[in-house]
Amino acid sequence: MLINRRTFMLGSAAGIALGATGSSVTLAAEGVELRAMWWGSNDRAKRTLSVAKLFEEKNPGMSIVGESISGDGYWTKLATQMAGRAIADVFQLEPSTISDYSKRGACLPLDPFVSSALEIDSFGKDVLKLTTVDGKLWGIGLGLNSFALFYDADAFEKAGITPPGVDTTWSDYADIAIEMTKAAGKRNVWGGPYGARYAYVFDAWLRQRGSSLYTESGLGFGVGEAKEWYAYWEDLRKRGGTVGPDIQTLDQNTIDTNCLALGHSAIGMAYSNQMIGYQQIIKNKIGIGMLPRAEKGGPSGHYYRPALIWSIGATTNHGEEAARFINFFVNDVEAGKILGVERGVPLSPKVREAILPSLNSTEAETVKYINALKDQVGSYPAPAPLGSTEFDQRVLRPIADQLAFERISVAEAAEQLVTQGKATVRAG
Repeated sequence: MLINRRTFMLGSAAGIALGATGSSVTLAAEGVELRAMWWGSNDRAKRTLSVAKLFEEKNPGMSIVGESISGDGYWTKLATQMAGRAIADVFQLEPSTISDYSKRGACLPLDPFVSSALEIDSFGKDVLKLTTVDGKLWGIGLGLNSFALFYDADAFEKAGITPPGVDTTWSDYADIAIEMTKAAGKRNVWGGPYGARYAYVFDAWLRQRGSSLYTESGLGFGVGEAKEWYAYWEDLRKRGGTVGPDIQTLDQNTIDTNCLALGHSAIGMAYSNQMIGYQQIIKNKIGIGMLPRAEKGGPSGHYYRPALIWSIGATTNHGEEAARFINFFVNDVEAGKILGVERGVPLSPKVREAILPSLNSTEAETVKYINALKDQVGSYPAPAPLGSTEFDQRVLRPIADQLAFERISVAEAAEQLVTQGKATVRAG
């Protein structure tokens, strides 16, 4: 049964009721009901709902209404809630959106709850900076991750081709992707994705060259850099190293719509914590590595980031209770064992240590990957300015699609990206 786009009620007395139309159960008398909203795979939904049920068992009188929404529909739903002043009590954000939405008034500052409902001293001050904007704490990271390159290890082994490694350059990557397309020898199967569509890959590309996707005041790149970026992907597409545009446009920024998960490519680009979700969909063994770099020994462009973030809705009437739920999510050992590392490596040292023995091989690989990045990561970037979410969804992706369909040229795409980007992204 699919969980995405459906709403469920978890009652402390009656457990989980999962009906085809989103059935509910009787709430505890005179209790507090919290609404929680997130996006992600069915596996994430199941883990989240299980932790919500555990929270209810340990906190009699409290109940959680959980809603999992797929793809860009999440942001549409959040925008509707913001307009109606009915934001979920607890909702999910990510590093590229927390600055944007906190400045738009979607979030409640968490500083008043620190030490009372939120116990986060063990996380370290540097980690808390990752969810701090303008001197205030707007969310709690649910785990650490970074950018990653996933690949079909079985397909690479069968082809006798060495997968991308720590010193793989973008030039090397192009050769590997083209080789894998030839090795597949199948219609609608290519070496890798049309990565011009991915903001986080562009971010790493720019950081490798001493630039950035954003600054605190707006875009961090110019037309020349955008032109180089688009030229690379167009050249690779025409040489047969990327999926076709009709396949790439299926990608809704979710695991199950990614070309690797759909079986159309041997390589995918995503976030390290998503390896678990990919491995559950893909029959072959998945490998994980870093994104290619501009030159051997040069900057990787990677940085540690909170994989996902829980924030509290600005319109909530239950801020303290919402903070207690978040605290349970990140600090309870039993909850940590249910969640594993699907949302990233836990920030709590106690939880991290407790779950390590129970991790399966795929989960252990994501922890190993994060640890291996220790000497490769750079500093965390400035918080994304206002409009960054819209830039990703309404500017960068559509322009990349038009380019891949050959409706515009590389030069036109670069000009449009910067012009439209400057009109969309701005200082708060």
